[in-house]
Amino acid sequence: MIDTDTPVKEVELPDLPVGSRPEDEKLGIGPTIGYGVQHILAMFGGVIAVPLIVGGAAGLDTAEKALLVACGLFVSGVSTLLQTLGVRFFGAQLPLVQGTSFAAVSTILAIIGDRAGVGLQSAYGAVIAAAAIGLIITPFFARIVRFFPAVVTGSIITVIGLSLMPVAAGWITGNATITVNGESVENPNFASLASVGLALFTFAVVIVLSKIEVLSRMAVLLGLAIGTIVALFTGQTSLAPVASAAPFAFPQPFAFGGPIFEIGAIISMFIVILVIMVETTADLLAVGEVVGTKVDSRRVGDGLRADMASSMIAPIFNSFPATAFAQNVGLVALSGIKSRFAVAAGGGLLIVLGLSPMAAALFSIIPGPVLGGAGIVLFGTVAASGVRTLSKVNYAGNNNLVIVAASVGFGLIPVVSSSFWHSFPDWFVTIFHSGISSAAIMSVILNLFFNVFLPGTPDEPLDLAAAPALQVQENEARVLESGGTLGPDSYEPDIHIDGTRAKEPSEH
Repeated sequence: MIDTDTPVKEVELPDLPVGSRPEDEKLGIGPTIGYGVQHILAMFGGVIAVPLIVGGAAGLDTAEKALLVACGLFVSGVSTLLQTLGVRFFGAQLPLVQGTSFAAVSTILAIIGDRAGVGLQSAYGAVIAAAAIGLIITPFFARIVRFFPAVVTGSIITVIGLSLMPVAAGWITGNATITVNGESVENPNFASLASVGLALFTFAVVIVLSKIEVLSRMAVLLGLAIGTIVALFTGQTSLAPVASAAPFAFPQPFAFGGPIFEIGAIISMFIVILVIMVETTADLLAVGEVVGTKVDSRRVGDGLRADMASSMIAPIFNSFPATAFAQNVGLVALSGIKSRFAVAAGGGLLIVLGLSPMAAALFSIIPGPVLGGAGIVLFGTVAASGVRTLSKVNYAGNNNLVIVAASVGFGLIPVVSSSFWHSFPDWFVTIFHSGISSAAIMSVILNLFFNVFLPGTPDEPLDLAAAPALQVQENEARVLESGGTLGPDSYEPDIHIDGTRAKEPSEH
């Protein structure tokens, strides 16, 4: 029998030296490259989506949009190497993949507006200036890590996984409308049987391969490869983009002109940078939880500085703000590969892809439904990691359950209703349109309210907060442990102060 009276002692993760930490594991060359490729495939759809969306809004032609994609891959690779390998004060040395942030898309599009040519230059100027400010305030952000206990990080990680599910669904269904001759029309292939079927097939392959011990760690990579091969046979993808792409092209700095610095654009982008910093902090803590390594304020600061430095450099090479990709945190949890060097290998391959449009095109033929089918498992794993973290939280005699409930619920509002905040000021919408930042802000504030600024607990906490899954009182539990049953006359509820019963339970 488990001794429920013995208090649970929390074990603090040791501050291990470099070389002995779980993330410092060195694999063979083959596995390192293989797992690196797997990380690229997990984030490839996300890293190319932003330049394609922005390029279309800026009125760029096909070749110019291809340049944006290649530049995005190149910058993602450089920033991933900085984050995983690290230099003094820059890089958390954790298995995190850096990629172009979705949080910046709406603000970039607003800055571009209908200003052909200069709009993109203004967006780049805003990113450079806002990221520089973010780099300056990083020491402040690094200190807030102490306000992220398990009840906070668990809530955030859960929302990260759940908020990514619409991304996977979007990859599977495609857009509801498409543009034909400059007009928006209904997409006849939206959520088609073929697309959903291919996604479910890929999902099934990943699940089955996860059951096979020797293949489980490569399940996602093999699932993407098998799904793409099937798509080639069914006509859902083509090798044509590979044949028409150039073999090599170095990203030209400021290919679309020098940056333009506008105060209004910089302020708007700085709000986005704050959101990115909150999300990156959450991802740093999440991957630390998954890997089982210590992530203190110093490592958070190093990670944020790498994030901001990468975002400052990105516009020089025609790209956009960089951030840690949450979906790859799920891949770390799913594959069990904690080595940062495997992720660094993926970063190196991203640089190669950025320098070779032909190589990048080879990865770009992976159809959305295949990515979505694997994404269901990946993103679900992130949410499951959050639930696992929340299982370590003490919910007895406090309001931690209220913190979790309110934070997860608040974070899912923009996920289930994208226009929920549309009547609020633009700066507010920019922050709370992200479910991740919404959950992070709410959980931190509630943790401060209940557990820091107001550390005392009421004599009778709210039932919702204080009660376990089944409301069994202590005296009732003792009756059950003694072999008795609960009924109106089966026991006397009075318990002496010393813990002895006033009356023994009836025998049945």
